[in-house]
Amino acid sequence: MAHYLYQAAYTSEAWKAMDANPQDRIAAVTPAVEGMGGRVVGGWLAFGEYDVVAVFDLPDNVSAAAFALAVAAAGSVKSAKTTPLISVEEGIEAMKRAGGSAYTPPG
Repeated sequence: MAHYLYQAAYTSEAWKAMDANPQDRIAAVTPAVEGMGGRVVGGWLAFGEYDVVAVFDLPDNVSAAAFALAVAAAGSVKSAKTTPLISVEEGIEAMKRAGGSAYTPPG
């Protein structure tokens, strides 16, 4: 399974609806994530550019994109960002490969 950081900012209409009917949106999206073959690792409300952040385990990029598209199509989010995450071990492997790369910078 691959890990993804999902960040979303709600529309004012979505906030109005949640103010009138407070709800756990992480619990609400869990069936959608599970329907994509994944699981919710955790989710939090946040201050700043995004209102909610969550980490999901999903089988692949297509599943992550499908989840993001489903949320976007529903209209309650004004902006969102999905970031693939790699483990520290994968990062170290990438560093090793980069160190042996034949890449040369411009100039």
